[in-house]
Amino acid sequence: MIMSDRISIRRALVSVSDKTGLVDLGKKLDALGVEILSTGGTAKALREANIPVKDVSVHTGFPEILDGRVKTLHPKIHGGLLAVRDNPDHKKAMDEHGIVGIDLVVVNLYPFEETVKKGAGFDETIENIDIGGPAMIRSAAKNHRFVTVIVDAGDYDSLFAELDDNKGATSGPFRKAMAVKAFARTGAYDAAISGWFGKETDTLFPPYLTTAGRLGGALRYGENPHQKAAFYISDLDPRPGIIGANLLQGKALSYNNLNDGDAAYELISEFNEGTPAVAIVKHANPCGVAIGATFAEAYEKALACDPVSAFGGIIALNGALDKDTAEKIVEIFTEVVIAPEISAEAREVFKKKKNLRLLEVGGLADPAASGLTLKSLAGGYLVQSRDIGRITKEDTKVVTKRAPNDQELLDLLFAFRVCKHVKSNTIVYAKDGATVGIGAGQMSRVDSARIAATKSLDAANAAGQKDAGTKGSVAASDAFFPFADGLEALVGAGASAVIQPGGSMRDNEVIEAADKAGIAMVFTGMRHFRH
Repeated sequence: MIMSDRISIRRALVSVSDKTGLVDLGKKLDALGVEILSTGGTAKALREANIPVKDVSVHTGFPEILDGRVKTLHPKIHGGLLAVRDNPDHKKAMDEHGIVGIDLVVVNLYPFEETVKKGAGFDETIENIDIGGPAMIRSAAKNHRFVTVIVDAGDYDSLFAELDDNKGATSGPFRKAMAVKAFARTGAYDAAISGWFGKETDTLFPPYLTTAGRLGGALRYGENPHQKAAFYISDLDPRPGIIGANLLQGKALSYNNLNDGDAAYELISEFNEGTPAVAIVKHANPCGVAIGATFAEAYEKALACDPVSAFGGIIALNGALDKDTAEKIVEIFTEVVIAPEISAEAREVFKKKKNLRLLEVGGLADPAASGLTLKSLAGGYLVQSRDIGRITKEDTKVVTKRAPNDQELLDLLFAFRVCKHVKSNTIVYAKDGATVGIGAGQMSRVDSARIAATKSLDAANAAGQKDAGTKGSVAASDAFFPFADGLEALVGAGASAVIQPGGSMRDNEVIEAADKAGIAMVFTGMRHFRH
């Protein structure tokens, strides 16, 4: 389609909820001799700044009614926005009905998302669903050959520059770019409303999937340099996380940094009881997780699990990062460090490593918060509720002749919690509140068990120890053992107790193998596949 080149701005409709930059906008338009139509609080703010304004009700000859619900829904507004100016029939209809063209629409919508965020009641939230605003935005954006639409106060400066460059007019490419943003905004607005209504009515999977986000920024590339990428912010997910973290030092995060950082922070947020916990993640899988009396102790225990893989990894803590822990972290190369809080002393330590990205989040991501996860498929999406399952002592069922002792049970629950955040098939060995071997993402559960044991032995030998950390450990499996060979691999690695969901057709064979080996085993009844 051939765009009209320049369209002079002679009449503008301005109606904004966010008054940021409004007076500057009004002064700019007034200086250009633009007639400004406005409503309510926007008109009041402009008049208080001595900027001439014509009320929409005067323009339409029809008063605002229904407590302001109906004010811009009028033919003299939408006719002025939708008329194709070079269409003789449209021009004739405008003349017959006294409709004049509106060349610029500046509208931002009722703060629906902010109303939901603050926990407003149902009736207040409903009243913050804008009707006239989206209608005007869509009308203007549809007719962008002739009408300029601005939906974000952040674009005022671009508008001013456009008007200056074109002597009070806007160019076709500018109008088209603003129309793209306008339709994206109304789409996101409707998605937010749909999502909120779904929660209010317990509609987990509505007939049409709507999701939205605000562009947080473009990334240099995606998982690989030949892929393009960006990240978006969800206004309706209030959980602290890497998206909203404060970057204290280091260059901008990459796609992989964000992906791996999120995996690390979701994992460490599982440990929200106050005990210091540290997770080290590489390629979205943990290579070491531990709890300790201090963060320094927890870090050393987590690092000991797999110090080779930890090189260039991402470290997440569940509490305030202190100077002692920072000094240990900078001993090896680390890509990203994430914590709810980072002390001033720790920040000074990290300054030695200028390439390290340091992120302060402000809180943990609630592991019990409901929500949906989405994965793209060819031709569609997979959508599911977030995995918020967590097993406690009371949820376990001892199925062997020997029950785990108190320390084994603590380690079993710890290992199973880590399992939830490791790609399937998963085996996690743990001892004294720390992982000592992790096998991730293998096609065979037996292979995961063997890989974890081998890596544990490698780590032990590197530390000058003869025996692998798996000797005397406990083991967790994210899903049941289809055959006894998987459990036998754990026994061979030195595990004294095992936690698994149970539910296999051959559970009796697996239990029999456990009893024969003299180990304890508990069932959870819950699995944690992660693909």
